[in-house]
Amino acid sequence: MKQIYTFLLFMMAAGAAFAQNGKITGQIISSDGKPAEQVSVGIKGSSKGAVSDEKGNFTIEKIKAGNYTVLVSFVGLETQQKDIEVIAGETVNVLFTLSESANQLQEVIVKSGNLYKSDQVSSSLKLLTPILETPQNVQVVTSKVLSDQQVISMSDGLIRNVSGATRLEHWGDLYANITMRGSQIQAFRNGFNVVSSYWGPLTEDMSFVDHIEFVKGPAGFMLANGDPSGLYNVVTKKPTGETKGEFSLTTGSFGLYRAALDLDGKLSKNGKLLYRLNAAGQNKNSHRAYEYNNRYSIAPVISYQIDDKTKFTAEYTMQYAKMSDVGSFYVFSPKGYATLPRDFTAMPPGLEPTRIKDQSLFLNLQHQISKDWKVTAQVAYLNYQQKGSSMWPNSVAPEGKIRRAVGIWDAKSEMTLAQAFINGDVQTGGVKHRILGGIDIGSKNYFADWSQSHPLDTLGGLFDPMAPVYAAPANGFPVFDRTLNLEARAVKGGGTIDQKYTGIYAQDELGFVDNKIRLTVAGRYTYVSQSSYGGTPESAHHFTPRLGLSVSLDNNTALYALYDEAFLPQSGRLAGGGNVKPITGSNRELGVKKDWADGRWNTTVSIYRIVKNNELTGDPNSGPNSGLSVVLGQKRAQGVEFDLRGTIVKGLNLTANYAYTNSEVTKVTEGVAGIQVGEVVPGFAKHTVNSWLSYKVQNGALKGAGVSAGFTYLADRATANWSQTNSSMNLPNYFKLDGGLFWEKDKLRLTLNAFNLLDKYLYSGGYYQWLNAYYWQSEAPRNYRLSLAYKF
Repeated sequence: MKQIYTFLLFMMAAGAAFAQNGKITGQIISSDGKPAEQVSVGIKGSSKGAVSDEKGNFTIEKIKAGNYTVLVSFVGLETQQKDIEVIAGETVNVLFTLSESANQLQEVIVKSGNLYKSDQVSSSLKLLTPILETPQNVQVVTSKVLSDQQVISMSDGLIRNVSGATRLEHWGDLYANITMRGSQIQAFRNGFNVVSSYWGPLTEDMSFVDHIEFVKGPAGFMLANGDPSGLYNVVTKKPTGETKGEFSLTTGSFGLYRAALDLDGKLSKNGKLLYRLNAAGQNKNSHRAYEYNNRYSIAPVISYQIDDKTKFTAEYTMQYAKMSDVGSFYVFSPKGYATLPRDFTAMPPGLEPTRIKDQSLFLNLQHQISKDWKVTAQVAYLNYQQKGSSMWPNSVAPEGKIRRAVGIWDAKSEMTLAQAFINGDVQTGGVKHRILGGIDIGSKNYFADWSQSHPLDTLGGLFDPMAPVYAAPANGFPVFDRTLNLEARAVKGGGTIDQKYTGIYAQDELGFVDNKIRLTVAGRYTYVSQSSYGGTPESAHHFTPRLGLSVSLDNNTALYALYDEAFLPQSGRLAGGGNVKPITGSNRELGVKKDWADGRWNTTVSIYRIVKNNELTGDPNSGPNSGLSVVLGQKRAQGVEFDLRGTIVKGLNLTANYAYTNSEVTKVTEGVAGIQVGEVVPGFAKHTVNSWLSYKVQNGALKGAGVSAGFTYLADRATANWSQTNSSMNLPNYFKLDGGLFWEKDKLRLTLNAFNLLDKYLYSGGYYQWLNAYYWQSEAPRNYRLSLAYKF
């Protein structure tokens, strides 16, 4: 890991190592003579540039002697330029006066550069419609939010920014497993569904993530398969055309040391060939002994503007993780939740770690056919390899003693995905048509070996959580037989999932009355062939319609209604045998969206009712790690959601949300025991409240200093497993308070956040009837993170 930090420091230093001869300085002012900040300054035909500070000043150093054209630009404003001559050893001063006043410029800044609010989704969501006018609940977690909250991976608390999103059962930082609207939602990256099994994908490191888009309910417009409850789409960083960079260092409680580098620039003088390079490395321990998670990632991206209508982008991402045994996060006791110390672990030191290598390649080609038509083609290849084990008890005695066991968990996932879609605008009389059509093709293969298990303790020498001894286990550490390659072991043990699918989608958004009334009519046809866990291949096909209506009451307010259906292949091994059918479901939704204060902040309120059929759930009558499932039959989720995000006043940014979620079983498949109609579906909280506020002082001696605060409150939490009729098995209410301080000046930012300020014993988990024991995973006690970031 030291080599990684050395490499990052070297890359930063190398950017400043080129000596030049001249300097350009200047000031940018508004039409009424006031300084204009955040304005981009560049040199035509060069990658050199700068951004004006709060006084409107800028400096571009190390420029060779010669004649140049200086360009000044800002989003939404016309570019200005001036010709200058740079003389060796001298400084050239340039003054630019914008045609806008300071107030007009501030309006542009607020509308185009809002820190916590986004008005548009990424092109990977396929929609060209603004979020305000889209007949669906879409929430975007921006890069500024991720930075302020010091989020470093997908599992690191970012769900506080979206109403109703929870993680009630999870395995450390292995995968996110986000639950929303009563179900686990699907994981997407750059518009592709990247889920090949229940266990994945590996949580993305935030170093290469630009923002995350949450789409609630089915979303046929994504082309790829989605869950009736929704999805999240991770959008990775791309070249911007600006020459800039950022280097950051983070340290914190429990041995956290992290470094990250972001380089953005041009590889050609004409600006057609651009690059983006992100790299990060971290060492991270835990409040539980012997637990750690060390990771590094690198993500180079290159884009090439082939001509004024065609652009090609290629990006490669590699993540490597070395972490302690992934099953050791949970503890077990027959006496109830939180009956063992918060820092308790059953894992002995010396257990072999789990190693993961996750690679992906995305290729994207965009061509503007005309001013009204654009076609996009993209392919993705993802390869995930895991070698390790999972710790889980064989038995829990009535007095609490445990017989610990470790099972092999080697896994490999390989996905080849492709999409092509076209966006267009057509006018027929007084009706505006916004067209979307496309095809989605994919092949996913998952191999896993769970066939070997090794008990750490003898029957006469069980592990006692009340008097733990962390010596070498009586039965020794496991030595698994890996003579055969993983694919052969997976086939032999029935640990395979193979899925191939094709989807075709067509949508027309019809705009009436100057596009104030928008009617969406769409449909998707899906064909899928799948075999799982040694079963015979089975194919299915389905047509899912989509109807949406959005009405603009004024420029800032829209009402919407939506009916959408979903068809989602799933994998599993049925306890009673037989083939697994895909999930079908529908969503009915009403909502209102509104922009406030000239678009500085917005709110979304929605009510919904989702019905899901054929969903698999863990068999409550089978043992732990059995891998056996039953068909639930039908479940219904319904609720109300509220989201607020944006800049309330200058310097004050806020995200706040509330969700009421009611999810219950409405039909039980004949022959399934242990689940009843009307029973609460596990894995969610009925009431979810979140808030995060950040305030930055704008003037005076404390200018640039700021304070942040946030909380999460969960009420009526359902256990993460089927709890039958014993309400004591459900989880207690949850409250977590966080806060922090920060300071920004010019290119520097110092951030200090403290988490779990009240030092509460927080946890998630459930009741395992097969073991007659409660199991839970505790969160860290009061802890902190300190970050220093430098932009150049």
